[in-house]
Amino acid sequence: MPIDTRTLLPVLGCAVAAVLVAVLPQWLDLFTLLSLTIYLVMALLALSLAFIWGFGGILCFGQAAFFGLGAYAYAIGVLNIGDSTWPVLLAIAVPALVAAAMGYFMFYGGISDVYLGVITLAVTLLLFNVMNSTSGAEYHIGSALLGGFNGIPAIPTLNVPFNPDRVLEPETLFQVIGGALILCYLGLRGLLASRFGKVVVAIRENEQRAGLLGYDTRLHKLIVFSLGGGIAGLAGCLFANWGAFVSPGVFGLAQSAQIIIWVIVGGRGTLFGPILACIGIQALMARLGEQQQVDSGFVLGLILLAFVMLLPRGLLPTLSSGVSRVFQRRPQPLPTQERAL
Repeated sequence: MPIDTRTLLPVLGCAVAAVLVAVLPQWLDLFTLLSLTIYLVMALLALSLAFIWGFGGILCFGQAAFFGLGAYAYAIGVLNIGDSTWPVLLAIAVPALVAAAMGYFMFYGGISDVYLGVITLAVTLLLFNVMNSTSGAEYHIGSALLGGFNGIPAIPTLNVPFNPDRVLEPETLFQVIGGALILCYLGLRGLLASRFGKVVVAIRENEQRAGLLGYDTRLHKLIVFSLGGGIAGLAGCLFANWGAFVSPGVFGLAQSAQIIIWVIVGGRGTLFGPILACIGIQALMARLGEQQQVDSGFVLGLILLAFVMLLPRGLLPTLSSGVSRVFQRRPQPLPTQERAL
């Protein structure tokens, strides 16, 4: 019986990831653990764009905007409330609502393709400039000073729900972030396997045909865009927890470009591929940052060019196809006389 690697590889990956998330904090030093923590945070961000672009067919340059909104929403909320429980929900809701508002005007306004990408990029740059200009003492929301370019420091980290006195240690925070990544991945896989997910993929392949079949293509795209914004906001919230700091740099152009590169390298049309690509590229960039002979940005550009020109489907789809061909290779047919016997 042929092995369906499209299902097998992600399931095995999730099982291995769950075990590693549980046991790694016991084995690693604090510096390595913190490095892995930020890799997982960014992998969650990559997952959000993999869903929007890879399955919804919506090329969004604005994931950094939702990421930054989530980080700032959490920081402002927790500095005013003290307990991290409600600010986490706020960090998911604010970007999701902003994405819903943007999506409504774009999708119901007939904006698509490259124009949609330009609009989302413009919103990201607008937020970057707005937050940069909030450096005075008069720029505050409640007790949270926005800080302009200097950002918001000393952000309280996650605590046990409704118990602000019990703050999570770095080891537990790593497990929470890893668990959030796995749950979001499994949730999106389940959604894509549903009737809704099949309609979303049909819209990606041929939006006009899906519309003629009676599906509300604009509503489906709006839901996908909003969900992706909420997941990116959760990643921003976890980023603020990891560093206890957030600045307008989260809205930067480089951040937006990196997210797209992770999805291209990992493979559009997959959820697991961009996660692997994100973690691998971040580890490589950190390694390159330890030396001065080779510029990490130059290497990142070479990686992008190599995949666009040589492996346009991305890493995981290419590997999956190769493994499938190996397992599905049929035995050579017997000669006619032997088969008759």
